[in-house]
Amino acid sequence: MSKRIGVSPASISRIWRTFGLKPHVLGYFNISTDPAFTEKVRDITGIYLNPPDAALVLCIDEKTQIQALDRTQPLLPMRPFVPERQTHDYKRNGTTNLFAALDVASGKVITNTTKAHRAIEFIAFLDQVKKEVPKELEVHIILDNYATHKTDAVRAWLIKNPRFHFHFTPTYSSWMNLVERWFSELTTKMLHTSTHKSQKQLVASINTWAERWNQDPTPFRWVKTADEIFASMAKYLGN
Repeated sequence: MSKRIGVSPASISRIWRTFGLKPHVLGYFNISTDPAFTEKVRDITGIYLNPPDAALVLCIDEKTQIQALDRTQPLLPMRPFVPERQTHDYKRNGTTNLFAALDVASGKVITNTTKAHRAIEFIAFLDQVKKEVPKELEVHIILDNYATHKTDAVRAWLIKNPRFHFHFTPTYSSWMNLVERWFSELTTKMLHTSTHKSQKQLVASINTWAERWNQDPTPFRWVKTADEIFASMAKYLGN
């Protein structure tokens, strides 16, 4: 650039620093194209910030194709001033799918692992949730627009279980589902730092980690209103 406009590289660097310009940095974004985006954001933030009385709010999603990975060489343990180290390459030993329902109020989770993640597995998980939540409470479920969540069989299940109510996040807006925060904890604190020689071993590790989480759960608190979200989006897009 200095050659093109006829100034020194030092001048270019000084101008970039002054105005906070970083041409080597590239950011990514994906704005929802959901025609009901505004209504869905207001619905979900309203549930988070002002939960219905005598009701349970659950966030449900699937973490699919979790790989049972084993490193090609043994881990090198942590030492003073040296982190634990592992090989960059690995062996795949099968996969599993994880369904999780996060109780927004308590932070506890209900989980189940499956070989597939079709509507039949989703309905089976809903039946599991139904057994584990208090019978006297209405249940509001926040979930995404995955096709499995909207099949005729799922709609029939909802008709048979009228105390359950679905609230869908807008498309490309999985960040609104608080169970994604729990999946992030699972990934960074267990999956990324462990090895598994089989799918069975992976499932056992996930179940153990979830059980320990429920012994001392951490709720994830939603703080932004819908209007604050819209204002942040407008500022980000330069409007």
